[in-house]
Amino acid sequence: MGSSRSWTDNKWTATAASIWIQCTSGSLYTFSIYSAALKSTQLYDQSTLDTVSVFKDIGGGAGVLSGLLYTAATSPPSSSSSSSRTAVCSRGGPRIVLAAGAIQCFAGYFLMWLSVAGLVPRPPVALMCFYMLMAAHATSFFNTANVVTGVNNFPNYRGTIVGIMKGFLGLSGAILIQVYQTLLEDKPSAYVLMLALFPACNTLLLMWFVRIYRETEGDEDKHLDRFSLVSLVIAAYLMVIIILDNALSLPSPARICRLVILVMLLTSPFYVAMKAHLSDSRRISGTSFSGHQIDDSNLLAPEIHSDSRHAHSGYHQVPSGTVREVDKNTKDKTTSQWGENLNLVQAICTSSFWLLFIAAACGMGSGLATVNNISQIGASLGYTSSETSSMVSLWSIWNFVGRFGAGYLSESFLHVNGWARPLFMTITLVTMSIGHAVIASAFPGALYVGSVLVGVCYGSQWSLMPTIASEIFGVVHMGTIFNTIAIASPIGSYILSVRVIGYIYDVEASVEGGNSCSGTHCFRLSFLVMSSAALLGSLAALILFFLTKDFYHQAILRRLLNSVRK
Repeated sequence: MGSSRSWTDNKWTATAASIWIQCTSGSLYTFSIYSAALKSTQLYDQSTLDTVSVFKDIGGGAGVLSGLLYTAATSPPSSSSSSSRTAVCSRGGPRIVLAAGAIQCFAGYFLMWLSVAGLVPRPPVALMCFYMLMAAHATSFFNTANVVTGVNNFPNYRGTIVGIMKGFLGLSGAILIQVYQTLLEDKPSAYVLMLALFPACNTLLLMWFVRIYRETEGDEDKHLDRFSLVSLVIAAYLMVIIILDNALSLPSPARICRLVILVMLLTSPFYVAMKAHLSDSRRISGTSFSGHQIDDSNLLAPEIHSDSRHAHSGYHQVPSGTVREVDKNTKDKTTSQWGENLNLVQAICTSSFWLLFIAAACGMGSGLATVNNISQIGASLGYTSSETSSMVSLWSIWNFVGRFGAGYLSESFLHVNGWARPLFMTITLVTMSIGHAVIASAFPGALYVGSVLVGVCYGSQWSLMPTIASEIFGVVHMGTIFNTIAIASPIGSYILSVRVIGYIYDVEASVEGGNSCSGTHCFRLSFLVMSSAALLGSLAALILFFLTKDFYHQAILRRLLNSVRK
């Protein structure tokens, strides 16, 4: 229990360690920084570069192996009905997944660096795609280990913890770019080497602290809110320095100073973890109540409950006949299946799985296609390289806002008003469609406005989809199921990046007699197509909302009401 935990052996330190790993895991979102160097050194045209980029998206989205490895590494021995953390450690726990990710990250980027730096002969396109696939595949291992461990450690606040973890992953692109601009400015090949070393070493150092803890401790929402506040402060600081970069030319000492401040801010999660652990230790030592012990017959955490504050608020929103309606409808086969711990095969056989898949393909795919081509879009519209670099960095901020905001707000509205999470997915996809249309319009500043809308809504999909999957299909096989749905992201990205954006761009460039295109016509049709795709995704999410509305109203709110009664 909490009283026997040391400063390094508790769920709060595990959360802080996961946050730090997430902060260096977003190399996928900085592709535009070194894409020009990759294109020039390997003699690629735009379609070939987009093909390599798609393999980056495939690696980042195809996380089924990481989910399977996580399940195997954290499942208790079948011969033991008592699932203690010792049983988890005997299988290796989340650190096995993190170590596998670190190895892939180093191997993929290091081999890519050898090629870009000219230390080895220029590899075939297929081999470069494999390097990119391996490097990007590491992100799914980092993400699965940190997100699913967080959900298991905080089952009562799934949306909040997923938003925090996904939010810091979104911020990681801007964090890595700040390191690049301070230490390796205008050296994109050296940046690729940094991506091989920095995330891998950081993960290998911190993975020993990422563990599953099965006790529910007091004031979890208060401490999670502190982690959330830290993330907001870091996001605000990054946004300020990115804007200053675009407006001013700072000398090297000033850049080093701002990086030091950023590192100091990034240590805040460990300070929050220490305060949370100290608070729990004092609470436990001052009372005989040592926290609610979750059922030992299951390693993974139970379904959603609520703290009294949220539960009472939700209670007053529920009609008086709700409990009777819940009991009456519990026998409904479809509704009763939702919320149970389904395995991957069982989940695939449901319509909810495929609706989530379609929504992810349209939303995540079009978002990835945008960020992957933002440098080329900016160049065609006359933006400077400094401006496009700033937009790539700001994309990470908007990505964070979407990931964190969607998780936090959907959690709040679920607990207080009983709003089903798929409704938020519908709203964000409609807004994303508007963002694509704004970029297509190409009015002055359209790329800035459109990238904000698309970035926020893209980030929200990565927070909402895993949380919805854990609620509908259960938490036991969450890693495998949500990573399978995430395969939709690279599929959508391939179709939209290569078959739509890349093809149309090359056609327009050939008309101008070269490999580059300049003007509003280069990407207008492409973004109108992506706007339509986002609308299609919103339709799938809307159907899912109507299908699961009663489930959220009955199954989820019934647990909140039971929590109040107990």
